[in-house]
Amino acid sequence: MNQAGRVRRERPQDRVLEEAITRAQEGDEEAFATVYRTVHPGILGYTRGLVGDDAEDVAAEAWLEITRDLRRFRGDANGFRGWTATIARHRALDHLRRQKVRPRSAFVDPSMLELPGGLNTHDQAIEAITTQQALRLIAALPQDQAEAVLLRVVVGLTGPAAARVLGKRPGAVRSAAHRGLKRLARQLGDRGVPEGGPHTLGKSL
Repeated sequence: MNQAGRVRRERPQDRVLEEAITRAQEGDEEAFATVYRTVHPGILGYTRGLVGDDAEDVAAEAWLEITRDLRRFRGDANGFRGWTATIARHRALDHLRRQKVRPRSAFVDPSMLELPGGLNTHDQAIEAITTQQALRLIAALPQDQAEAVLLRVVVGLTGPAAARVLGKRPGAVRSAAHRGLKRLARQLGDRGVPEGGPHTLGKSL
C-alpha cells in the first residue's frame, strides 16, 4: 500500500520476475536471462536519459555489479527494479564525473516508454507520452523532473521507490514527477492529445 493509502497494483510480470530472481540467485542461468530481459529495457532507457549515447556501456557496467551482488538482494519485483536502478544511476554518475559533464537532458527511444496502459488518468498519461513529440518535450524538462519521470515511466517505479533511488524525500520526487508530467500534459494537450490523455493527470499523482 502506498502513502496515499492505495494498494499498488501488481504488474502481471511481477510474479514471474520474482520467481526468476529467486532461481537466478541459486545459479539458474535461464532464470537470469529472464530477469535480464524483463529489467534491462528500463535500465537502458534510464541510463540513456542520463548519459545519452554512452548508455549501453554504462548499463553493461551496472549489470556487472548486479550480477556480482545478486545473491544479496532481498525484496519483491518493485524492490528489485529500484535496486537495479540505483546501481545504474551510480554507474551513470560515475561516468559523468569521469567525463566532467552534467547529466544530459532526458533522451529515450520510443520503445522504452511503451509500457502497458491502465485504468486511471496517470496510466493514460504514461501511455500518451510514447510519441516522438513527447520525447522531445521530456528532453526539455528540468533535470529533477526529467529523472523523476524516467524512473516512474521508463523504469516503472512507485513514488517511494523512485525517491530511494534519488536519495530524496518521496514528497519531493512525487512533486517533481507531478510537475514534469503536468507540464507534458499541458504541452501535449496544446498539441491535440486525444480526450482522456494526460491533461487530467494532475488529479492522480
